[in-house]
Amino acid sequence: MEFFCYHRDRPGSLALRDELLEEHWSYMDRYAKELIARGPTMADDGDTPTGSVHIADLPGPAAARAFAFDEPNYQAGVYRDVLLRRWRNTLGRTMWDFPGGAEGGNRYLVLGHGTGQAADLAVPPGELIAYGPLLSDDGTTWVGTAALLRAPGPGAARTILTEDRYAAIEVHNWQFGGRS
Repeated sequence: MEFFCYHRDRPGSLALRDELLEEHWSYMDRYAKELIARGPTMADDGDTPTGSVHIADLPGPAAARAFAFDEPNYQAGVYRDVLLRRWRNTLGRTMWDFPGGAEGGNRYLVLGHGTGQAADLAVPPGELIAYGPLLSDDGTTWVGTAALLRAPGPGAARTILTEDRYAAIEVHNWQFGGRS
């Protein structure tokens, strides 16, 4: 089962995040085979982390909760909240298979919080790194869409989703994650 996990940083937690970097990476190393995508969201300055995205193929909801809440940054209070949802990998690949590579261009996380009937289930055109619906815990109900993509800017990234089909759309600067 695939899960989308987005930890949002607590304001003022950058020093603690930096202190725990090796612990975070070591923890994620344990899930290397399960990871579909990973990486930090960044402030507009491009240097300050604002959150951490992990998309993983895990045995089930209990394993996903353990993955999200046992993470060292979460345990230490770096994160203010966690979005954890079932997800479907509509591209059928990992971020490491993205033909555009890990470098170059602007990359974004686009989150659409759904309302009503499912939208944007077909894979749209664009430089998609990861794309798929966010689902209810049992995997049967569409609750939104999550995309990682390369685009010229945040406005262009936002257009990957149909504006009027979502209660809210978030666009975050995002980078490929993991050890250098």
